Amino acid sequence: MVTTNAVPAAAPPSARTAGPRGLSPQAQGTLALVVTVLIWAAFALSARALSTSSLLPADAALLRFGVPLLVLAPALWRRRRRIAAVRPAAALKIACGAGVPFFLAAMYGGSLTSAAFVGSIVPGMVPLFVSALMVAGGRGAPRGTQAAGLGLIAVGVVALVWRYVVPLNTHVLAGSGILLVASGLWALYTVGLKEVDLDPVGSIGLLCLPSFAVMALLVLTGVLPTGLASAAGSDIVLFLVVQGLGVGLCAGLLYAFAIRSLGAERSSTVGSLSPVAVVLLAVPLLDESPTVAVLVGVPLITAGVALANRRPRPSSQPEVPVHA
Repeated sequence: MVTTNAVPAAAPPSARTAGPRGLSPQAQGTLALVVTVLIWAAFALSARALSTSSLLPADAALLRFGVPLLVLAPALWRRRRRIAAVRPAAALKIACGAGVPFFLAAMYGGSLTSAAFVGSIVPGMVPLFVSALMVAGGRGAPRGTQAAGLGLIAVGVVALVWRYVVPLNTHVLAGSGILLVASGLWALYTVGLKEVDLDPVGSIGLLCLPSFAVMALLVLTGVLPTGLASAAGSDIVLFLVVQGLGVGLCAGLLYAFAIRSLGAERSSTVGSLSPVAVVLLAVPLLDESPTVAVLVGVPLITAGVALANRRPRPSSQPEVPVHA
């Protein structure tokens, strides 16, 4: 899952007219956004599916960060000086916020809960964590529609996990806590992206280069086990497509294109439907049956994220992505 470090300006009206052939810019942007939402949903589904896969978390991480590097190698080489010029503090926020720590937390949290939890808690709590970081940095507290949206998100998460408090289910609660950590890390990544001057391709490189290096080092030194050599070919192909090509490469580029075509507000509102897509897709693909808690919590979180992104933020504030 990748976000851009800046929100491109919406296309002028003259550029939005449909050409004599092909789709209009609005239709192209909508199509790109629909595909992006499906990719975000696929990330949540794969986090849950990893627990029954022949791949280990380290294997999935190597595919997640290695494939974009391989595909974008020529473009990243041309951007090597700009990537190297990024301040270490900002680079660390990006590498930790969406790199190995985030990935392992999301995967492990998903193995203890469900796809609905991954698809709701990780993206849903990001606006709350970003707002908390902004307030801690001396900026004003959210107000109006944004505050109402953040409140709905909090209520939705409580509704999602409440049934596992009484009677106590330590596995689900522990998994939910780990997913909250993953969401907090993604918020840190969001803030870090606003501190760098890179295009989407450069941002992908800044994330994947150190992440792949760290993961390869952990595997080579035996800190993390790997089962890639004996894994089923179908599992390798699945995670290569979903994590490497889908989440690692396509999501960031398509979301940037959607924002240019539709504007940040419309993209954020439609993108907030990703938790709903996760719940719907988990039924046939993972045989998960939505509980009452999911049916109550997910719509609340979705509505909260849509409200939290309803009004454009000042340019000095970080964008709040609706996914993780």
